[in-house]
Amino acid sequence: MKKKWFLFIVLVICFLLTACSSDSTNGEEKKTKVKVGVRSSELKTWEFLKEGAAKEGIELEIVNFTSAYDPNQALIEGEIDINAFQHVAYLDYYNTKNGSNIVPIAATIMAPIGLYSSKYESIEDIPDGSQIAVPNDASNWGRALLLLQEADLITVVDDFDGNGGEDKIKDNPKNLEIVPVDSFNAPVVMKDTAGAVINNGVAVEAGLTLKDAIIHESKTAKPYINTIATNSKDKDNKLFKQIVKLYQSNETAKFIEETYKGNYIPTFISLDELATYKESYSNNK
Repeated sequence: MKKKWFLFIVLVICFLLTACSSDSTNGEEKKTKVKVGVRSSELKTWEFLKEGAAKEGIELEIVNFTSAYDPNQALIEGEIDINAFQHVAYLDYYNTKNGSNIVPIAATIMAPIGLYSSKYESIEDIPDGSQIAVPNDASNWGRALLLLQEADLITVVDDFDGNGGEDKIKDNPKNLEIVPVDSFNAPVVMKDTAGAVINNGVAVEAGLTLKDAIIHESKTAKPYINTIATNSKDKDNKLFKQIVKLYQSNETAKFIEETYKGNYIPTFISLDELATYKESYSNNK
């Protein structure tokens, strides 16, 4: 009889230990691996962060996406946990277009776009009627128009909402032909046009720096601050918050400044301030 009771007690204890082990393994607080989707232009930053994360017991797996696959789609499908490749204006546009609910959980860098040319060295040199290539996605097309407006080449419409399009130009005194192209092809197209507005990451990959640009954005262009983003349901994930803290550290800011030589500007504003980015459009009318 005593043997039976002993075996029964042992079985109960084993069951409880197994259950507790399962709970601690499956719980969010015990998960230690995070998959982040990035583009090549920020790969060095995330490799730096990977080392810091490892010291805190977090395994950071970096998934480097080419232009052929969208890190937002990968996030929606659960292939990655977070991504870091897009500015807040593009993220909002993507959500609106696709009915998705991806949210920013941190501001990271400002990556100024620039107008590059292999033919001309200044805005004044660009002839009337010239072709200017711009990114063909709505948010970056709008961003390019604001840059051209800053250079007094065009004026955007009074109700400008940040998105580009052929109908978003109010005045075009030099009769420039705005040519929308795939952003990754802009460095090649630049050779056949008077100039091309090129996203910073694409420019870096093509061997261009901000110093090569005829003009470029200032760091006050709030809609174009890059983010770390995740699915809305995961916005309060504790591991993700640890990674945000690592990114927004003085050590990471110093690494970015030294590695990218001014091409990327660490911009660690709050999410509340980031959410007001649309106010910037009214200031550019």
